[in-house]
Amino acid sequence: MAVRYDTVRSLALEYPHVSEGLAYGTPSLHLGRKLLGRLQEDGQTLVMKLNPEERETYLEQAPDTFFLTDHYRNHPVILVDLTLVQLEDVVLLVEKAWRFLASARQLKAYGQRVGKQ
Repeated sequence: MAVRYDTVRSLALEYPHVSEGLAYGTPSLHLGRKLLGRLQEDGQTLVMKLNPEERETYLEQAPDTFFLTDHYRNHPVILVDLTLVQLEDVVLLVEKAWRFLASARQLKAYGQRVGKQ
């Protein structure tokens, strides 16, 4: 099942301090000044920040859906084919990206907010 960028956008904007912007002329999401993710020029590939230690699991489990190009190999990101990815994977990736970039203060504040619901 395909996931639209609008869905990724909506999920990410639920997290504190996430905003929309443009990066390299394409829609992007930011946590403060840090790039959280962006849509590539092809309109179907998502670039998401991800802790490199977690990245290998995704690459091994679904190499058609999660992949890298040489350009991104040394960066803490993963490429996601939005035409193949499952919604539950996107939900988890957005959370992981936010947690990877969030400051200790943001993580603590978010944890307290979630705990009160």
